[in-house]
Amino acid sequence: MNKLAIRENWFEDLVELRRGFDQLFNRLLTGWPAVTEPERSPFALVPPAEVWVDKEAKKYHLRLALPGVDPSTVELKLLGNLLTISAERKASREAKDVDYLYRELSYGTLSRTLTLPEGLDTEKVDADYNNGLLEISAPIAAAALPRQVEIKVCRRRRLPELLAVASRLEPRGSGGCFL
Repeated sequence: MNKLAIRENWFEDLVELRRGFDQLFNRLLTGWPAVTEPERSPFALVPPAEVWVDKEAKKYHLRLALPGVDPSTVELKLLGNLLTISAERKASREAKDVDYLYRELSYGTLSRTLTLPEGLDTEKVDADYNNGLLEISAPIAAAALPRQVEIKVCRRRRLPELLAVASRLEPRGSGGCFL
């Protein structure tokens, strides 16, 4: 019941089914433990993210873990407020005649699309890659920052004064205080 991900490629399901049968027969015939291949998670090639807002610096920060990824394969695409990060993790060596005892590392194309919050200055997005971490930052636009609104204090008027002021106003009013 834990594999309820919707598949778009049924051919991949058939290949996984065959791989499962191959592993089952190999374990039965060779006596190897049941840990030959890891269970493929639908999130295996989705890099984990950490997102925060620095209120003092007025910046949005996004950090993605991309260990083992060559920085030249990393691509960032920004469309409106959708940021798509894609990269490729290549196997350092692939041995065809090797029987893996345990295999947890995943290789292939990594991809993640995140919705950026409204109010970011997307023209000034900055990205740095260091030690397997991709750090993306963007300043928060001045229009999105909270601003102080001045409160006007009106003195109370008596009813005759109020009626005299109201008679001089235009039909829509002047936007002043009447109290």
